[in-house]
Amino acid sequence: MHSINNPINTEVQRSHELYALEIFNDFALKKEREKIRAYWLDLVNPTEVMHSCFETAFEEVMFGAVIWALNQNPLSPKVTTISRVPHFNNGHSIPGSRWGIDNPDSIYRVIPVDAEQSYMISGQLGRQQFNENHFTLWDLNMKTIGLISGQDLETDKDGFFEISVDSAAARGRKNHIQTKSGAKEFYIRDVMTNWLNDRPNILNIELLNRGHVEHKVPRPDELEICKRYMKKWATNTTRWNQQALSKPTNEFSFKIDRDTDGALRNQVYVLGHFSIPSEDHCIILKISLSGANYFIAPITNIWGTTNDIINRNGSLNNNQAKSNDDGTYTFILSVKDPGIYNWLDPCDMSEGILTLRWSGFEGKVRGNETYAESQTLLLSDAKKLISPHLHVTSTARQKQLATRSSSHEWRLSDEIF
Repeated sequence: MHSINNPINTEVQRSHELYALEIFNDFALKKEREKIRAYWLDLVNPTEVMHSCFETAFEEVMFGAVIWALNQNPLSPKVTTISRVPHFNNGHSIPGSRWGIDNPDSIYRVIPVDAEQSYMISGQLGRQQFNENHFTLWDLNMKTIGLISGQDLETDKDGFFEISVDSAAARGRKNHIQTKSGAKEFYIRDVMTNWLNDRPNILNIELLNRGHVEHKVPRPDELEICKRYMKKWATNTTRWNQQALSKPTNEFSFKIDRDTDGALRNQVYVLGHFSIPSEDHCIILKISLSGANYFIAPITNIWGTTNDIINRNGSLNNNQAKSNDDGTYTFILSVKDPGIYNWLDPCDMSEGILTLRWSGFEGKVRGNETYAESQTLLLSDAKKLISPHLHVTSTARQKQLATRSSSHEWRLSDEIF
């Protein structure tokens, strides 16, 4: 089987992470993090459950801010992958960079741009069961001002493509995105519905008419940018989570369908927060795809990161879950293993946030059916409502989780197949 360099673990990516780690450990940034740690804890005033996961999540969110902040030079743009799990890079422990209510299925990459410059994004489509990838051009406030969907991308017979990016109209150019005043960066998302077999697009960025002058940001300026991003990451995460925390507990009816403030076009989100009364209780969720080809239910803490999504069912998508006979999906969210295949595991925490996502609507038309229905029940009563084909033994659970873990391994490899 032919292998290629991993598009999300490139030499550029590894070098970027190691430099970010150096900046992250700079005394000035360590000092700033202590201020933000106190600021964030005071801002949120977390419960004991959410406080228990703060330190681990805090390191990730702060490092994620640094990873992003260090790729803000549109005159020297790079393709960098964000929202990666903790891992090792050349013997160095990388904290991970998840933040902002991340989706474990998604490969997120960012490229800085300037509205007055011209760029060429080139690459090759990855192998994906469900072609859900978007090249989204954002402004300073994460509002979409330009978009090309992978479904609309024109490629050659081998999947190679080019996307021109500049302030002019397309004028017959295929795969063109016209920049506007305020254009800041590309936010590129590839959805890995099938973790084992799907692969992300190969991506490269070129600044046209670059010239021979190196445009490097001085280190003191980089440190200041990182400080701003770390504070911004804490503030924005809290603000986004408040959309769920302000609603009744264990109710999942607040729907977002927009392309501003980080939300993505052609997706529907349903947010809610949960508090499971005891280990003998659960939340049972019935999900309608409502015409969508893709659905995911990820659990996050109030610090904006998913929990253990490699070795436990910290999220499930419609490819990883099993459907009911009528095409709907039933999930059980509980601290204790319910013996149901579609178990959403909160990783020993009785509280958290669910950000349910639907996308890939047929004909790009969103359905009108009810998206999610929930009940808080005793586990023993909930299991009676679940079809027998969704019941699992402990051996079957071990097999499910082993498959899940092994299917994630390629994301940290140097080469992929």
